[in-house]
Amino acid sequence: GRTGGANTSFGFALAGVTRTVNETWFTGFAADTNLELAAKTQLRRGGPGTLNMYLVDADPWLGWAYFPSILNTADANLDGVVIDWRSLPGGPFAIYSEGDTATHEVGHWLSLYHTFDGGCGTKGDYVADTASEQSPAFNCQVGRDTCTGPSHPGVDPIINFMDYSQDSCMYQFTAGQSARMQAAWAAFRD
Repeated sequence: GRTGGANTSFGFALAGVTRTVNETWFTGFAADTNLELAAKTQLRRGGPGTLNMYLVDADPWLGWAYFPSILNTADANLDGVVIDWRSLPGGPFAIYSEGDTATHEVGHWLSLYHTFDGGCGTKGDYVADTASEQSPAFNCQVGRDTCTGPSHPGVDPIINFMDYSQDSCMYQFTAGQSARMQAAWAAFRD
């Protein structure tokens, strides 16, 4: 909630940094889930409440994370957040270089869907206080409204961390998203 929106009450303390020089892992995560699993199995630290972040060349994506339900599967070591290093603050991904890719992916790590998941359907992102959105917003399309009519009030939530807007446009989670993250923490990570 520091930049606007609901206070999620989540905070993280850096427990450590490890650097692993492995070109195959660095460039291969995005193309090969088996390679990702092998690397994370070797690198992962802590339990379900420990957020592991992996900085790689994630091309063609900015990053990704698995929902916490993965913790109950044979692929539990895939848990964590993968970020393209170029999306870090000051990185070369101009409109995506304020660090909000990490915020977005941590949202997934805490069980949030994209604001546009479900489109204009009745369930949308499974959070009642985010406006429905048919498709992801890119750049900063102020006033965009892809789901109209009385059953879809409000313009697209382009300011929400769970959309695809550029970093300078995204600055909030909603109270409903905060509640969903708290419930996911209690169910899977506590």
